[in-house]
Amino acid sequence: MPETQGSRRPDDILSRIVATKEEEIKALLPRKAEFRARLSDAPAPRDLAQALRRQGEVAVMAEVKRRSPGAGAIRPDLNPAELASAYEAAGSSAVSVLTDGQYFGGSIQDLEAVRRAVEIPVFRKEFIIHPVQLLEARVAGADGILLIVRILTDEALRSLHAHALELGLTPLVEVHHGDELHRALAAGAGLIGINNRNLESFTTSLEVTLGLLGEIPGGVTVVSESGIRTAEEVDRLGSAGVHGVLVGETFLKAPDPGVAAAALVGRKRAERGTGGG
Repeated sequence: MPETQGSRRPDDILSRIVATKEEEIKALLPRKAEFRARLSDAPAPRDLAQALRRQGEVAVMAEVKRRSPGAGAIRPDLNPAELASAYEAAGSSAVSVLTDGQYFGGSIQDLEAVRRAVEIPVFRKEFIIHPVQLLEARVAGADGILLIVRILTDEALRSLHAHALELGLTPLVEVHHGDELHRALAAGAGLIGINNRNLESFTTSLEVTLGLLGEIPGGVTVVSESGIRTAEEVDRLGSAGVHGVLVGETFLKAPDPGVAAAALVGRKRAERGTGGG
């Protein structure tokens, strides 16, 4: 099993989630041969990276999740397929599906249902620390997966990133500060997600994204994650050259998530740096 970073505090929520994942992986490993056998029947991957590079506008990746450790219950009775279809109808570029069960109330079946319901790319948002999770994602129909720099060593990050690409999955590599960004770039990440949320205090600030943009090569696709609520905030990110936004709670807490998503779709984006855009 790839080694995870050892610097986390014992009470850090990520530490607890990773410990849960390590137990879940023990149950997944006996299915590795099954997953490999099913790869040939997996649906052809959709291009998540391209979907998030809309010409002149900020792409929206809309999220399917029932709850979170920070917010508690958000939309516990959601229907994943219906919600994803509403997001697609609103003009979203991709759908992110939380598949963690214990902390977020999701499942791999949620992702399968979403993949059958929409034509846009489907992203598996999960705490990936082992290659068997990549196999599980691919056979379930995921087009992209999340790699969180904070929970991975450099060796594990490089290995999982390369293996994801081999499977046809687009890895979105998530960072929160400059050191993590430099590690992501060193691992070859072409799609960077900047998490605006401090995972210790759960506070969010768009300044996290805006402060790191200048350190990212122009050809790298950038997605801002967490704490994005208004069209004005999307405009601010777009004017700085951010390619996409990942939005969950803002949509999920709205009376009609599709209407809420439509309000953030189609916002203008400026070109960012040489070789980017």
